[in-house]
This record gives sequence, C-alpha cells and structure tokens, in this order.
Amino acid sequence: MSLAQDLIRNFNELSDDKKKEVIDFVEFLKVRSQKNLEQAMDEIINDNKIALEELSK
Repeated sequence: MSLAQDLIRNFNELSDDKKKEVIDFVEFLKVRSQKNLEQAMDEIINDNKIALEELSK
C-alpha cells in the first residue's frame, strides 16, 4: 500500500472533528513551509544586496 493510500484509509476512519484537525494541521504545515521559504529568500537577498543592485543596473 502506498503512503497516500495509507493516509486516505486512516483519514477516512477518523471522526469528522478529527478530520478537521488533520486538515488544520496540514494547512499549518503548508504555511510554515511557505514562511520558511520566504525567510530563506529574504536572507539570500540581504546577503547578496550589493550584487543584486549591480545586476539591476
């Protein structure tokens, strides 16, 4: 059984309130991942500000 199939099987066995908790947690993980990506991009920009300014000329 694949990981996705196992997840779906287990998800379907949960009560509706627990399903909502799972969905909320997945959304939290997605937001956290996006924030980490944005933070990494900000650090790259800050670390390379002079080079990026030169490239923009």
